[in-house]
Amino acid sequence: MSHPRDVIVIGLGGMGSAAACHLAARGHRVLGLERFGPAHNRGSSHGGSRMIRQSYFEDPGYVPLLLRSYDLFAKLERDTGRSIANLCGGVMVGRQDSQAVAGSLRSARQWDLSHEMLDAAEVRRRFPTLTPADDEVALYEERAGFVRPEATVTAHVQLAQRAGAELRFEEPVTRWEVLPGGRGVRVHTSDDVYTAGHLVVCPGAWAPRLLADLGVGFAVERQVMYWFHPLGGTAAFTPEHHPVYIWEDADGAQFYGFPAIEGPEGGVKAAFFRKGSLCDPETIDRTVSEAEAAAMAAHLRTRVPELPGRLRKAVTCMYTTTPDEHFVLARHPEHPDAVTVACGFSGHGFKFVPVVGEILADLALDGTTEHPIDLFDPLREPLKAPHRQFATPEGETTP
Repeated sequence: MSHPRDVIVIGLGGMGSAAACHLAARGHRVLGLERFGPAHNRGSSHGGSRMIRQSYFEDPGYVPLLLRSYDLFAKLERDTGRSIANLCGGVMVGRQDSQAVAGSLRSARQWDLSHEMLDAAEVRRRFPTLTPADDEVALYEERAGFVRPEATVTAHVQLAQRAGAELRFEEPVTRWEVLPGGRGVRVHTSDDVYTAGHLVVCPGAWAPRLLADLGVGFAVERQVMYWFHPLGGTAAFTPEHHPVYIWEDADGAQFYGFPAIEGPEGGVKAAFFRKGSLCDPETIDRTVSEAEAAAMAAHLRTRVPELPGRLRKAVTCMYTTTPDEHFVLARHPEHPDAVTVACGFSGHGFKFVPVVGEILADLALDGTTEHPIDLFDPLREPLKAPHRQFATPEGETTP
């Protein structure tokens, strides 16, 4: 058994790498444990880009965290010299009463965020790559854009190690336990056993295994991201011309996309939002079928008609979704003096990575935080509700 640390962090993806960074920066002895390599592509924090936006349709309660997250992304760039964020602008498109539009407008008005409302003709004029129907509108947010997930994780890992954190990769955690009397924790891995005064668990899609005692009905979803070569090339899709977007159809289904950020040969990324299938992180099918790619191309063809040319690539990632699609971020209700948890980010968590790292450091070291996190209480009533239906690969549904 190795010598004890102040804090052990399980999982060094987006949230865990940020937590290790903030904890080490405050002068504490930190051990980070990760089942894969640094900035890997086996979980949720990969794919070249993740959207950032402040007019948040999911709930206005997220906005203060987003404002802090933007500041911390900028600080991360300054501290590491890495290019992480690009505020190319973004549109939330749909009918006036859609969640994407109405919810974004609600947050923008409540927090006095700069925004514009555009009718369909104005969307088509400003962004010729997009072709909304006449009965659709858009909320335009100048400060929306994207961040690079692999660069973000790498930057946090770099700063954590610079501050003295010991980060161990390719070392899966098999189980953890609280020591008698709640005086610290013991963590078992494939290689060793470690002890610490406190444990921070950021398990991503492994939450159902490592945090089963929370009693949250996590649903791990297989999602697919696609990159297409536009029919006329990428010139019209660069960040100077093409925004990030979330587009909600009349039936409530959403899809999203990005500019061309990987050069002329990199393709342009688009994906469905929440059109996944239940999976297990150990056995997820990482092969994307021709039928899946064809369905994405067909959907884009009537909305972003120049985009679905030749498919360049398609890769899978995972969402770990809670019944109400809000996060779980708190001290563990059964072990409040020894364990802090961050999980169930439900497909919209990466834009919060740096502020979640700050919150986790607050909770682990002080037991509280000044950030508003009541929405993420693991004991909230909606977490006891059944999940919505998920499509299986065979087209059936599963609760």
